[in-house]
Amino acid sequence: MLVILLVSYWGVRQHRQKQSVKLKENFFKQNGGIMLQQLLYKAENTAERAKIYTEEELKKATNNYNENNVIGQGGYGTVYKGVLDDTLVAIKRSKVVDRSQIDQFVNEMIILSQISHPNVVKLLGCCLETPVPLLVYEFVTNNTLFYHLHDEGCASSIPWDMRLRIATETAGALAHMHSAPVHIIHRDVKSANILLDDEYTAKVSDFGVSRLFSPEETHLATLVQGTFGYIDPEYFHSGILTQKSDVYSFGVVLAELLTGARVVSFGREEKNRNLGMYFLSALEDDQLYTILEPRVREEGHAEQLEGAAEIAKKCLRIEGAKRPTMKEVEEKLLQLTDLRIKIHTSIESH
Repeated sequence: MLVILLVSYWGVRQHRQKQSVKLKENFFKQNGGIMLQQLLYKAENTAERAKIYTEEELKKATNNYNENNVIGQGGYGTVYKGVLDDTLVAIKRSKVVDRSQIDQFVNEMIILSQISHPNVVKLLGCCLETPVPLLVYEFVTNNTLFYHLHDEGCASSIPWDMRLRIATETAGALAHMHSAPVHIIHRDVKSANILLDDEYTAKVSDFGVSRLFSPEETHLATLVQGTFGYIDPEYFHSGILTQKSDVYSFGVVLAELLTGARVVSFGREEKNRNLGMYFLSALEDDQLYTILEPRVREEGHAEQLEGAAEIAKKCLRIEGAKRPTMKEVEEKLLQLTDLRIKIHTSIESH
């Protein structure tokens, strides 16, 4: 009798293990595992290649997704702090299982597997044997730009020269994406998607709604995605996505860095509730220095501040064709950085 029970138990256990393996294989295929493997193996630098982790490895890394390791939450799910290969990492885990969410996670994996830039958050790996992929990123220690600009305890904490550097690094990351062999449009550029490390180095993140373009393509008709207040109005009304849509969103971020103002505020009159319109209206009325954040106004040199405002103004042009490219924006911001160095050197020499 005991032998029969043991044999039955072993048989049931083997059946469950086979079912579990089969389920994981199905999830792997569903989550784009085969395509991702092909992309990863094409990567030139094997040391930089993202890894594919098992579900057990990520459970262990987060102490079975212990709530004490939660570092962020939102509609997408939860981000956990964890340790893998003796390295601190961030693990994004979805809380909703639907096709669109799976597609966004797979899209982010594919996009990030093709980007290597110091100002883009690095995808270290993923787990594909769960209903929705788990994404593993480098751990960026110092929260988001949005937090540092708008949290009550942090507002005005970032000096002007650091704001200029963050803007320049972000512009450089977007310019790199726009000029990659397969062009990448972020489609959700905003201060909440710019992470900062301990040195306040910018790291562009969240590529769930980003799109790949072949070099021959100039635009794409698509459903409008992004965040209200940052969305390019031309894209919003036409559904036509171009690289200039990212340029507009960056212009809003630059206005945010200059003014410290909320991107959408019902405390402003109706026509200026959107920061882009509020900023342009102030420039038209020659009120730039009225809307600048006090610390920015005090620390910035007039030529720098007016130069940065002019860049933001050009990025916020209603017609996308009249906006600069992100490469042109990066170059202009680098010129302002050089100007800051010259000004400081001149002051010190006197």
